[in-house]
Amino acid sequence: MEFSANSPILFIIFGVIILAVLGQSVFFLIRALRRSKQLGMDQKKIKKTMISSAIFTIAPAVSILIGLVALSYSLGLPLPWLRLSVIGSLSYETIAANNVLSAIGEAIGSLKFSELTAQQFVTIFFVMTISIMVGIWLVCIVCKKVQGGILKMENKDKKWTDTFVNAMFIGMISAFWGFVFCDFRVIFTGQTYGLVPVLVMIASALTMALCGLAVKKFKKVSWLADYALPISMIVGMIVAVPLTMWLGAPPVVA
Repeated sequence: MEFSANSPILFIIFGVIILAVLGQSVFFLIRALRRSKQLGMDQKKIKKTMISSAIFTIAPAVSILIGLVALSYSLGLPLPWLRLSVIGSLSYETIAANNVLSAIGEAIGSLKFSELTAQQFVTIFFVMTISIMVGIWLVCIVCKKVQGGILKMENKDKKWTDTFVNAMFIGMISAFWGFVFCDFRVIFTGQTYGLVPVLVMIASALTMALCGLAVKKFKKVSWLADYALPISMIVGMIVAVPLTMWLGAPPVVA
């Protein structure tokens, strides 16, 4: 039997997993509604909060859809659908999948999902899923101690606590910067493809900044704050096309 990354069996298996997660969400939503009634909370405010929350999920959903489309060319639809629906993010999933593909001499966008073998698909699947589960295990082991330490620090010096938390956030972002600048050194050898991810990042950052300034200056476009991320992603993808054609794409090492 010939393997296919878009096999109906995969859609069924992954669909069952996603339905289980959705089932948990519905279960806790119902429990929360019942509990709110027991506590005598204003049900009109509860419904208003639910509606506004549902509307605000549209913006991040657009970002997820973009990631799904971007990954589906090389990985098919079921795997990105699962990874971006449960626990995952476009930045992590792309890096994880690309690392596996680079080991076999390919890259995201250069290999079509129909060319994937079963062994390659399973390897990519395990790298994308097992690795990110480390975060779940660490929450159970160290999160309580870390949170307790931060609370103690906040009681002593709130400004230092804010600085510490911001530093951790910047450290997390810096980890992804390494992926952006990893090929930057090639420009010193006369090759220009290393500039592509840097310029794409700058274009996306400028778009995000312009959205922020527009929201700050014009109250009528306050809705733009919720869509700044997907807009920045779309602009980055659009800009990446002419930049890659102009500056070149990184060579694929077989």
